[in-house]
Amino acid sequence: MKYIDLRSDTVTNPTDEMRQAMFLAEVGDDVYGDDPTVQKLETLAASMIGKEAALFVPSGTFGNQLALFTHCDRGTEVILGEDCHIFEHEVGAASIIAGVHLRTLQTTNGKMDIKRIKQSIRPDDIHYPETSLICLENAYSNGSVVDLDYMNEVYSLAKDANIPVHLDGARLFNAASYLKIDAKELSQYSDSVMFCLSKGLCAPVGSILAGSKEFIEKAKKKRKLLGGGWRQSGFLAAAGIIALEKMTKRLHEDHENALYFADRLSEIPSIKVDLSKIHINLVFFQLTIMKRTPEEIEQIFKENGIIIFAPDEDGMMRFATHYWITKNDIDKVIDVMKSI
Repeated sequence: MKYIDLRSDTVTNPTDEMRQAMFLAEVGDDVYGDDPTVQKLETLAASMIGKEAALFVPSGTFGNQLALFTHCDRGTEVILGEDCHIFEHEVGAASIIAGVHLRTLQTTNGKMDIKRIKQSIRPDDIHYPETSLICLENAYSNGSVVDLDYMNEVYSLAKDANIPVHLDGARLFNAASYLKIDAKELSQYSDSVMFCLSKGLCAPVGSILAGSKEFIEKAKKKRKLLGGGWRQSGFLAAAGIIALEKMTKRLHEDHENALYFADRLSEIPSIKVDLSKIHINLVFFQLTIMKRTPEEIEQIFKENGIIIFAPDEDGMMRFATHYWITKNDIDKVIDVMKSI
């Protein structure tokens, strides 16, 4: 059975064009710097976001943690949002890999309060760890897109304090599409940026970490230390090139489908969805009445050829639109939801 998979935009299979490009890719040993397809991907990625250099890494978590490992000395402190991906969904890796302390701040729609950021930067005192990095995320894990003015404000604050900024841009191109700007306009307010090729862009594997040439040279050695040295990775990079050249240009379609999805969900009386908060391809909503258990709801969907994450105990759910989700698929999901 072909399933409609709404769990995430990470479930996207490569397109036929990507499969052909992977089959024909010219490859070499990337650890030795011999893979021309990886070099092409990294050059393209750096140019698209306005950075000097880029590095192909296995995953978004790998890229974020490599950034912390490269920027920060052990025992220093990183300022970031309390519900951001690095803190919430990366298995506490920062404490193990970079050996840093995470100072989390409350966020509103993906934004930490500017005053609180400034207050959280540690003074030079024997009792305190040194503040070594500020992390931003855009688009945010909750689907919010953060505006340019805010990013500029944080970056200016960081520069005044001589602290680098890392941008977790897993869905960077979604954020840029929502704001109707070029991705490099967002990434200019960071010293390093990570973005995923396998989230909504249909590449099967991989992410990009970008920054200055000096930063990427340092990160490349640490990538090897972490076991992330690729060999003939051009087979994967070939799909990443198509992801950047073509798939980034169509993300607005996923956003339009997400709005359509939210609008259809709002037809159902027992569902609460805030249309104003649908910025990208993630639709968050709440079942205000649940006559079945979360497990039963998940199973009913599966029996109808739809894969979802079961709702939380309070009825909160998330659907993700992506390349392989059509309006007809959405209408089918709505019919099943109405039957439940």
